Amino acid sequence: MSELIVEHYRCPELYTNSVLERDFLSGVTSGVFEPYFRLLCGTACGRPITGEETASQLLARVETTIRGLLYERYVSERNRNIVQSPLASFYYFFRPILPRAIRKYVQRIYLTGWDTLSMPQWPVDTTVDDLLAQLLLGLLRSKVRAKRIPFIWFWPEGAPSCVIMTHDVETQAGLKRCKALMDTDVRFGIPAAYQIVPEGRYHVPRSFIDEVKKRGFEVNVQDLNHDGLLFQNERQFRSRATKINVYASNFGARGFRSAALYRNHDWLRALRFEYDMSVPNVAHLDPQKGGCCTVLPYFIGDVLELPVTTIQDYSLFYILNRYSLDLWKWQIELIKNRHGLISFIIHPDYLTSTTAKAVYRDLLSYLAELRTHERLWICTPGEVNDWWRQRAQLQLVTNGTQWRIVGPGSERARLAYAEERMGQLAFVLQNDEFCDDESRYAHKSIDSPVSGY
Repeated sequence: MSELIVEHYRCPELYTNSVLERDFLSGVTSGVFEPYFRLLCGTACGRPITGEETASQLLARVETTIRGLLYERYVSERNRNIVQSPLASFYYFFRPILPRAIRKYVQRIYLTGWDTLSMPQWPVDTTVDDLLAQLLLGLLRSKVRAKRIPFIWFWPEGAPSCVIMTHDVETQAGLKRCKALMDTDVRFGIPAAYQIVPEGRYHVPRSFIDEVKKRGFEVNVQDLNHDGLLFQNERQFRSRATKINVYASNFGARGFRSAALYRNHDWLRALRFEYDMSVPNVAHLDPQKGGCCTVLPYFIGDVLELPVTTIQDYSLFYILNRYSLDLWKWQIELIKNRHGLISFIIHPDYLTSTTAKAVYRDLLSYLAELRTHERLWICTPGEVNDWWRQRAQLQLVTNGTQWRIVGPGSERARLAYAEERMGQLAFVLQNDEFCDDESRYAHKSIDSPVSGY
């Protein structure tokens, strides 16, 4: 447990060496979390959950569940290997000549019943974050009886949440629209990252990459040729990964995203990127089902995963046929409640109609308001990567009476405390380590009702 808690909260290890009470852990493994435990380490593994388990055995189940969710180990082999199916090969063979209307029709048929899926929980699943919060609450109730546990706040300068805007460029027409899209982003002061398909789809002039960077945006690599078959088999993946790594060097790109958010965590190490953006929080409307069930970045080996936490514009406009901010606002609110990463995928290829463009401008205006009134940190994915890596190296030290953060970047970090309030976990953010000014953030109860959509 020490590794999970320390990695997530960056709190002193001395607090994580306590023994959690069995009754508390038994409560954690039941209730709203029980389906996840049964799927990841209950009857699905041939070991039914019993009332005889010790605290250490229950804790092992919690750890297994958290890691299983982050790495999507609960997803069936059929869904995990969907790209390897003959149907996928048939679809992607003919996809280049299929009109968008036909593609939408096929996709809607494939996605039939998406709204009946119970796991992960739509529209945002925070099971991993809630489980870690419960473990921290358990430490507060353990034999140490600490009134509060210090940790390093999730975001720099005490920002309550973070927003990143990403643009996946899929076609030559989309590439041509990027200049106008950059103009729109600049108008609202929203930095963004452009994910470029390096070969097969369109030619990428060096002047385009230079212009994107000159204007303060990022360039990342999107797949190799966007044919949907990157993960068809490991041999092909490794062969393509070699090419992708060359393009990453040529583009000066540090981040990667796969086409259609196909993914295999175990193969990721073949790509030489600092961060990946291919794992959805909830993948109900994506070809490969699953989801990491967290709204915060996490490491897969040496690669930082920045999960996709909101619905893509394509799914919103063309699958659900909705042209409003309602769903995005709902997701934003749920993610803010967990102080998470609010990440968007907006395609210049699909911002073609007047209505779609208006919705996107409304989204940027809304995000700008949140930055002004709620101090949300809006930055590029690369800046999140830099901060999260920096935060992972910071340490909390004490002189016996006061805690302080030490290490490169500590001037941007903020000291926070976890404490129990009315039976629930609450965060107290100290805005300045040399004063008593504090901000309080309640970690919303996992049992609290969420209004329907």
